Amino acid sequence: MQELKEQLVEEFGKSNIIDIFDELTLTVGAGDIIKSCLKLRDTFFFDILIDLSGVDYLTYGQSEWNTDVSSSGFGRACGKYDEKDTHEQRFAVVYHLLSVSTNKRLRVKSYVNEAQPMIESVTNIWAVANWYEREAFDLFGILFKNHCDLRRILTDYGFVGHPLRKDFPLIGEVEMRYDEELGRVVYEPVSIEPNVNVPRVIRK
Repeated sequence: MQELKEQLVEEFGKSNIIDIFDELTLTVGAGDIIKSCLKLRDTFFFDILIDLSGVDYLTYGQSEWNTDVSSSGFGRACGKYDEKDTHEQRFAVVYHLLSVSTNKRLRVKSYVNEAQPMIESVTNIWAVANWYEREAFDLFGILFKNHCDLRRILTDYGFVGHPLRKDFPLIGEVEMRYDEELGRVVYEPVSIEPNVNVPRVIRK
């Protein structure tokens, strides 16, 4: 892993590498994602994309409640994190790569603009990214330029919003039911009251 870190630092610069929890994370600009991923595939032999996901950093590091518990008990976002990871943008796309020949793993992170979260599709580099990018588009609203079929994959056709964004209400925006008179499914405003649960900590 140290050898890989040194090679990545030489290629991408020390400020773009985070080494924590014995895991390497490379941060690249959204405009450089294709060039960087091609370099990682062809030069560093990361031939498999294991996973791709969106991340919403809204309220990152903020607690919804005050609690005084040890690390062995309940904790919210407890543990060490890298203070350099400032999350200047709200949204990011995270890629998890595997090199079969070298048995190395790498996380690649790229921040996207909040007003119009958009980044180039990597489907031409790793074809498996197709459904992963559709999922990130569906749940986070991140657009992938030059994707061959960018449409929702988990939610309904008429779904409004992106359910994994942190400002999306837990109870949703609408509810659906089958209407006997109309003979079809109808959508209506949510009829239940929102309820924010606060965890209860029980100690001996």
